[in-house]
Amino acid sequence: MRANVDYDLVVVGSGPAGATAARVAARGGLSVLLVDKKQELGAPIQCSGAVSANALKEVGVRPEGEFVLDAVHGFVTYDADGTEEILDYRRHRDEPLGYVVDRRRFDRHLAGLAEQAGAELWLKTEATGHTPRPDGTTEVHLTRLGRPVSVTAHVVVGADGVQSQVGRWAGIQTRIKLKELASCFQFVVEGVETRGLLEIVTGERWAPGGYAWLFPKGHGHAEVGLGVARTMTEQDARWHLERFMTDSFLADRLKGARIVEVQGGGVPLAAPLKRQAADHIVLIGDAARHVNPITGGGIHTALRAGTIAGTFLADFLAGDLPPTAEHLEGCHQQWLAELGTTMWKLYDLKTGIFRERDPARRDALLHATMTGYFRPDSEYRKV
Repeated sequence: MRANVDYDLVVVGSGPAGATAARVAARGGLSVLLVDKKQELGAPIQCSGAVSANALKEVGVRPEGEFVLDAVHGFVTYDADGTEEILDYRRHRDEPLGYVVDRRRFDRHLAGLAEQAGAELWLKTEATGHTPRPDGTTEVHLTRLGRPVSVTAHVVVGADGVQSQVGRWAGIQTRIKLKELASCFQFVVEGVETRGLLEIVTGERWAPGGYAWLFPKGHGHAEVGLGVARTMTEQDARWHLERFMTDSFLADRLKGARIVEVQGGGVPLAAPLKRQAADHIVLIGDAARHVNPITGGGIHTALRAGTIAGTFLADFLAGDLPPTAEHLEGCHQQWLAELGTTMWKLYDLKTGIFRERDPARRDALLHATMTGYFRPDSEYRKV
């Protein structure tokens, strides 16, 4: 018989991956504690907030006006000179292809869904370590509102971001190489026309090792930003963004932009971790490098990973197997079968592009890849 615990699961990190894992696991009958060291979910904002309609549908989240800022109906990809290719799905479908969401409200909504499913949420709570116990459970050490507290659990789900502390508890190498960490910077602006499309600009002239973007944000706002590989430039992402706005082929369109918010952060473009489980521990989301290595998109992959983990753990903890690394590896294998193998293909594709030494050839390969990625027949569109 399994030993009694305070919670079946402690989920560390209440972003899209953690909140979804908590919701799915709680709905599956587990007692779940969801903790986050922040006092405001979704902050600071470090991404553009684009998510496909398919991603939300797959994990049972309705696109509510509470968090949806604008609908997305397709894509425009530009090369460095401004030659464009348009994929506007309004010609073929009435429903939006996706949405740009307010990450603060979106993350709060997901955490609220987890609570509705029965999970308990503690904010301003930092997970500091765990101590396995002889009865097969583990004691999870927390600092809640500045005071130490411990709870017992069977499994800890690490959804605590790129520099995962939970991963370090398990001795999993969570350090990321500088060349595989994109430095991203964006302005939220007023006074820039958008077309209901996600607009993406490739070319090292504007974004070495990455790309620039112009996304609709609703209510007369837009997001203009870019990501760069810091090993490919001596300048920071803000420098490149300001130059893009004043010197690129979109300069006339952007010259009336009034900046209302500044956002930035690091986005991993690395391979998924080869080891994502340890005794009592499963890693998901950014903590396990579940980020699309071509686009840098992480919301869809986080939602999927959370669903996979929550479903697996609800089934697993209904049985009598101990939560060892060997047994919890099944979660990783399920993720590989549903999503991970395709993400590894994308990583290999990205690596091949940036092994090309000729800059013009790299530009051409990246532009062709990004353009093909969004086509209706692309094998990668759901990643």
